[in-house]
Amino acid sequence: MSSQNTTNGAPPTEAFETAIIGGGQAGLSVGYHLMKRGQPFVILDAGARIGDSWRGRWDSLRLFTPARYSGLPGMRFPAPGWTFPTKDEMGDYLEAYAERFGLPVRTGASVKRLTRDGDGYRLECADGRRIRAERVVVASGAHRTPKVPPFAADLDSRIVQLHSSEYRNPAQLADGGVLVAGVGNSGAEIAFELARSHPTTLSGKESGQIPVRHGSPPFRLVVRVIRFLGYHVLTKRTPIGRRVGPKVAASATPLIRVKSKELAERGVERVGRVAGVRDGRPLLEDGRVLDVANVVWCTGYVHDFSWLDLPVLDAPGGRPGRRLRCEAPRAPCREGRPACTVAGTDQEARMALARVVTFDGVSSQRIDDMKREMEGTARPEGLPATEVIVLHDPEAERSLAIVFFATEEDYASGDATLNAMPADDTPGSRSSVGKYHVAIRLTT
Repeated sequence: MSSQNTTNGAPPTEAFETAIIGGGQAGLSVGYHLMKRGQPFVILDAGARIGDSWRGRWDSLRLFTPARYSGLPGMRFPAPGWTFPTKDEMGDYLEAYAERFGLPVRTGASVKRLTRDGDGYRLECADGRRIRAERVVVASGAHRTPKVPPFAADLDSRIVQLHSSEYRNPAQLADGGVLVAGVGNSGAEIAFELARSHPTTLSGKESGQIPVRHGSPPFRLVVRVIRFLGYHVLTKRTPIGRRVGPKVAASATPLIRVKSKELAERGVERVGRVAGVRDGRPLLEDGRVLDVANVVWCTGYVHDFSWLDLPVLDAPGGRPGRRLRCEAPRAPCREGRPACTVAGTDQEARMALARVVTFDGVSSQRIDDMKREMEGTARPEGLPATEVIVLHDPEAERSLAIVFFATEEDYASGDATLNAMPADDTPGSRSSVGKYHVAIRLTT
């Protein structure tokens, strides 16, 4: 790190090779991999403590993702695999993760503007600090501004109104009925909780629900299937992913834990969408007026990218889309599944290369001989591979070798070593050699 003084009395501008905006799951995962490679960086997080984005949610919130898929690279989540951590446990885990690996996280650093600065970037923080970086990773997420319909301002001032981002527990509400507007997972869970202490009405229509009980053995199978589809099928690297992926990403998430049956059993009344206000009361699309003392808006967030002063948006004030491109020199641009769940962050953070070689005329005996030769031996000199996988088809006598490398430099070294390998040291005649970027590495 270096700093340069300014001439107008402003705080000095610090310089880093990489700046990561956001100290959540994605940002910490990126930091972990940069640290493993010895690359200098800084992580900027707006919260007072690492993990505060989780701690600030409603008190009873638990993750939908099981603990076995909630850990970040290098550190398992400290809970039984098929339990569901609380929001505070997740926040504490992130804080412990950063401490364990010594990640340089600066809390209270809210980035208000990101713009070009020569061949790098300039970050302007809310407290006046400025940072210059050769490359920037935006890992802050898009859910920054709560979305509430404009007519909410016309409701009677005596009605308690909260957005789901402000809701913590039923004690915040006044006596009397509650309207929960919006049937996403937040709306369903909050309505389910409030129905214990308040007459509760839930407005809107859900976009479906997972047809298995959350946490049950069938649910575990569903989780594995969804992970497989997300990492292998619905990506921009497959034709079906390019065709179907945008539709899936734009669609609402089905109900996961609290479903229609549980809501009915708890006594939650279901009504249509809130269309406006009449005489200071919520007006439904069917013309009914609800006499309630509280409204909880579970209506989502506005995707606010106005602070990105870069030509990477579909339109001014819009959102990153098809025209999103890499701006920094040597900054890799990964297409695929966004890190919108805890389980996706390692795949998003990991950058790797693979050399794929196919061999013809490979007998099972030759494969067995190679296995015996390789047992207990050290990695060949000049082959800095992180992993080697050999697949073999004994009937066709054909093999596929996948050699993984962490960096371009390691790949170049390993490629030269493999190309210089005598024919007798290979399992058969090489029929093709290819260089691939590792898009998915799924472990269970």
